[in-house]
Formats: sequence, C-alpha cells, structure tokens
Amino acid sequence: MSVFYRAYCRIYQQVFRLAAHFLPWRKPEILESIEALVALLQAKEVSRVLLVTDPGILKVGLDRDLVKALVSGGVAVICYGDTEPNPTIANIEEARALYLEQDCQALVALGGGSPMDCAKGVGVRLARPGKQIPQLRGQLKVLHRLPLLIAIPTTAGTGSETTLAAVVKDPSTGEKYAINDPSLIPHYALLDPSFTSSLPPHITAATGLDALTHAVEAYIGQENTTATRVDALVAAALVFEDLKTAYEHGDDLEARRSMQQAAFQAGAAFTRAYVGYVHACAHQLGGLYGTPHGLANAVLLPYVLEAYGKPAERALAELAVVTGAVKSSDEGEEELLARVFRRLSAAQRHEYAQAFIAAIRRLSGELGIPRQLPELKESDIPLLTKRAAREANPLYPVPKIMGAAEIEAIYRQILVKGE
Repeated sequence: MSVFYRAYCRIYQQVFRLAAHFLPWRKPEILESIEALVALLQAKEVSRVLLVTDPGILKVGLDRDLVKALVSGGVAVICYGDTEPNPTIANIEEARALYLEQDCQALVALGGGSPMDCAKGVGVRLARPGKQIPQLRGQLKVLHRLPLLIAIPTTAGTGSETTLAAVVKDPSTGEKYAINDPSLIPHYALLDPSFTSSLPPHITAATGLDALTHAVEAYIGQENTTATRVDALVAAALVFEDLKTAYEHGDDLEARRSMQQAAFQAGAAFTRAYVGYVHACAHQLGGLYGTPHGLANAVLLPYVLEAYGKPAERALAELAVVTGAVKSSDEGEEELLARVFRRLSAAQRHEYAQAFIAAIRRLSGELGIPRQLPELKESDIPLLTKRAAREANPLYPVPKIMGAAEIEAIYRQILVKGE
C-alpha cells in the first residue's frame, strides 16, 4: 500500500470525524420488562406489530410469552420467522411485504444480530421505498426516520440493539456489507436477561467475545469520544468479569444481565467510534461460508491485535489494566490505573499489550473457541482479502492502516494447516 493511499485514508477519516459531530447520535431508551413494552405500545396507540425473528427462536418457543403479553394487551402480532443466520436481501423484502400487507405500525426484532439487522433493513426499505438495499450500502444513505423499532436481544454480544448498522448478505455474490446511518439505531431496547438464559454455552461464548471485540476495536480506534471510551472500558471489564460465569452457569441471571449490559455499552461505543479489521475480515467469512459473526470475531481478534503492533499498544495496555489482565502486588488499583494512563514506558506498554492479547487467548480457550477455522479455503483468501480491504479502507479509523498483504497474512493464520 502506498504512502499516498494511507494519507488519503487518514484524511477521509478526519473529514468523517468532523462531520460526525453534526449527526443525530442517540442511545435507545431501555425497557426492562415485557409489561413495559406493552405499556409503551398502548401509549403510542400501536395496535399491530411485525415481529421479526428466526426459526431457532420459534422452535424453542422464546417468543411465546412476548406474543401472549402483546395480544393480551390489545396488540396484534404478525410474525416473520424466516430470518437466516446472515440476513439476506430476500429476507428483508419478504418481511417488508408482510409489514405492508398486514398494515403494521411498528417493528419488533427478537433474537440475535440477524433478526435485528433484518428488522433494520425492513425499516430502511419502508423509509426509502424508492431505493433498493444495494443502493443504500455504506454511509449515511438513509437519512429518513424509520418506523418505530424495538429490539429485544436474545444473545449478549452483537450490540445491534444500540447500533447504527445493519449487516446484509447478498447471496448472489456471497458478500456481506453494512448500511450505516444513525436513523437505524432502534428507538427502544428491551433488556431482560431471561431471554438469554437458555442460550447454549457455545453461543454464549461466541456472542460474549463478539461484545469484547466491539469494545476493543472501538477503544483502540482513532475516533473515540469520552463517552465511547467509558462505554468500551466498562464493557470489556464486564466481559472478563462475567462471561465465563454465564458460559458455565447459564441460569445465573445476574451474570446474564451483566453480559447484556456489556453488549449494550460495547454497541454504543462502536456505533460512534467504529470497528476495524477484525470486523472487516469476519464479515467476509460470514458472507462466503456462513461462519457465525461472533465466532469469526472471537477467532480473529488476537491475530488482528498482534498485527497492529506498536500503534495499538498504549490503548491495549490500558485495557489490560482495566480488565485485570495485568496486576501488581505492590500498588493498589487506583495507583496502577494512574500509572498506566499517564506514564508507562514503551517497554511497559508492549508488555501490558501482550498480556492483554494473552488474556484474550486464555479466555477464548476456556470458552472452547478454536484458534483456526476449518471452513476457510486457501484458494478463497485473495477474494476474502479484497473484500475485507474494501470494507475497512478508507472508512475504519484503525490504529494502523493495512494493505492486502497484511490482511492476507491474518487470514493465513486462521487457516487450518493442510487446507
């Protein structure tokens, strides 16, 4: 990659950062119970909603109490339950048609990131009926208010209940891409840990590390604000404190509640500060192979952090202290925090950053996350690399701008030997 292109990327990011100050940033209002949701819809005189979910949610009946409460409260529920693990343009169009046919007045997304992204996509098409999804790809192409959108996460990781992004898959090309616009931020988020208590351990692990990835990528990027730094640090600390408990004891509602909070705050952080090459690489794996997004992020995270090298070390050192990856027996927590945030030497920053990456690997191992992905084919790496670079550059404000060779090297590290 030429020095001129790197300079162009940084200039592009600086312009976008300045423009971001004028965008209508907000966080969803939090609801804590189904009853609160029913009361909200009644107050807004909403009598028909489209429930966007997926076959897995319907199979285990996770929607039953919600539907029963809504119907009892006088709100008719029209269900679209065919959302794929990586929502497609067809999913969005089918759900949109159902919304219009049934004269719905609001969207309720129940599930992980896929149903929420699908619901956002429906909202986008309703707000911009003259535009097709591929035409809205990228930044700030919606700029219209969506119908009332309520997100109910059943995983604790994607943060989609608080983000400005909808990630869509185009089956004709196998490519995943994002629509980014503040209008996509849900108006309300219902955070009830009982919706996540039945999550299998492997999904708990992958989605929890997805939340960690959001927090880390937001924190080490170059478009942070004071608020995003706080959100990212709190989210990372909560993941290290409570993810393993939620993984081992799925019925521990306090651990589940903590992980929901981590996912929400990490989502708030990255929706304003953006992500980086972990997401750029992971999206392509999801698009081409259907790799679950949280799993792809979890596998890629330590490799990408190592690839950043020195430019990321200060921020990673700070994360190491906040998450407990480094400890000191001769000074208290406050003294250590003061030292790490103000006057670590270059050698200490490197040491602490490496300790944080090692802590991520250790936690991932304890949660059963593999270090490579068997579905990855060596022959696909050039295409994956090209698409990842296209997503990340010039937009993502990463610590270090990478070219094709560096991105390809990351993919090769997660390639199963002999593949």
